[in-house]
Amino acid sequence: MVKGLYTAWSGMINEMNRMDVMTNNLANADTNGYKKEGATSQTFDEQLAVKIKDQSEPMGMPRRLGGMYPGVKIGETYTDYSQGSFQVTDSQYDVALDGDGFFAISFTNKNGETSVKYTRDGAFTVNTQGYLVTKDGDYVLNQAGAENTDPAANNYIQIDPNLPFMIDEQGYIHQNEQVVGQIGVIDFEDYNYLAKYGENLYEAVDGATLAASNARVRQGYIEASNVNVVTEMVNMITITRAYESNQKVIQTIDGMLDKAVNNVGRV
Repeated sequence: MVKGLYTAWSGMINEMNRMDVMTNNLANADTNGYKKEGATSQTFDEQLAVKIKDQSEPMGMPRRLGGMYPGVKIGETYTDYSQGSFQVTDSQYDVALDGDGFFAISFTNKNGETSVKYTRDGAFTVNTQGYLVTKDGDYVLNQAGAENTDPAANNYIQIDPNLPFMIDEQGYIHQNEQVVGQIGVIDFEDYNYLAKYGENLYEAVDGATLAASNARVRQGYIEASNVNVVTEMVNMITITRAYESNQKVIQTIDGMLDKAVNNVGRV
């Protein structure tokens, strides 16, 4: 095996993975509450190279040529949970979280299975029964449902759709001079135990631990994606150039091998 070919090939595979992550960020640049992702790279473990079938060494021991690093391998994909900018909508149904935390949602999949999911997208509305729901029709949970991870119907938030309402910083919903509910906001001790579900939903995996949120609820605002389009475009140029550099390495080695086989062999 020509080491240079393998090194360049692994580099191209790594740049393709970075491009996939970056293009997904650009595709969700306008998705409410979306958190951008990033890709990491790792070197393969150092390998001790030896010269095999070397008869010049005493006792037939292979000659040690030193360590070698056979290219790069794809590392982990991480999520940047930094807060996105706020967009003013002046809609009483739109809310954003100023600080760390997530809205708790009672999510029902295509099989009819209900579970708790989490989101930063506060573009809510009210259905015909007066329940506060997401744009996809999933119910927003109250604080008790968020803390107990209980997606049952008794933890849904119901208001009068014909009357205006106000949401304070603690998430309490005031309507007709009464508190009719509290939007469930919860946080996690370690975001490494969160997994993305769809565009802007998250689900807790084994080991996740709930924590109290310090976020303030802002009515009339929507949190935009934290993707910086200009930065992502610059990254696209960098990735493309790195891919082309590895490609040229392969072309150069291919030309050298062609000469070695077809020209040197004739001498």
